[in-house]
Amino acid sequence: MDARLLVSLSGINSRSLQRCAELATELDQRQVPLSMLATPNTAEPDATAWMRTRARAGDDVLLHGYDHRVTPTHTVRIGRKAEFAALPAHEARLRLIAATSALERTGLRADGFAPPRWLVSRGTLDALRERGFSLCADLSAVRILRTGEVHRARVQGFGGQRQRTETVRCFALVLSAARSARRGGLVRLGVDAADLAHASRRQAFLDAVDIALEAGARGATYSATAARTRRVAAP
Repeated sequence: MDARLLVSLSGINSRSLQRCAELATELDQRQVPLSMLATPNTAEPDATAWMRTRARAGDDVLLHGYDHRVTPTHTVRIGRKAEFAALPAHEARLRLIAATSALERTGLRADGFAPPRWLVSRGTLDALRERGFSLCADLSAVRILRTGEVHRARVQGFGGQRQRTETVRCFALVLSAARSARRGGLVRLGVDAADLAHASRRQAFLDAVDIALEAGARGATYSATAARTRRVAAP
């Protein structure tokens, strides 16, 4: 199966906007679209304006929770930033309604969902289907909600490697990208804008993109992946 490279960016705000724009320019040069993770209740005008411009040019927008600063009624040990990790369907539904409305007020639209910390509850998946979302990208898979198809592929980034040295973290990301691209299917690379402030991580992330492309992967967005699945499944 041909490999498809999905690159996502979170943490887009006024302070990180220059770094985000620089990454987007690097990806443009490689003909790799960007999937931007948007948290509407913490959005800032200049950041959302940049995201609107990128979306009009073909980049993707995924809803990335509602407000990471507010602790849900149902929590897990990882903390409040894992906003949708343990929610029952009724609470997830209320948050999704509020998040969708808030996102639309910024001039952005999204029919895909990427939960904070990539952790999602079964109740949230049910609520996403009810709300008409096309996909949910969690830590280990991309779930096409309208067909039930599940693409198993773990998102690769820096967030889960806290016990490793900087050099090992960077090397591990590049190595994982190479392995995933050779296997085919989805190659998922995710970065937070805060990581782009570290020169070594920024370069390692771009190296991971490059090695996936060299192995034959083609850049795509999450939404395009869902649309492709619907076309294949159509009679």
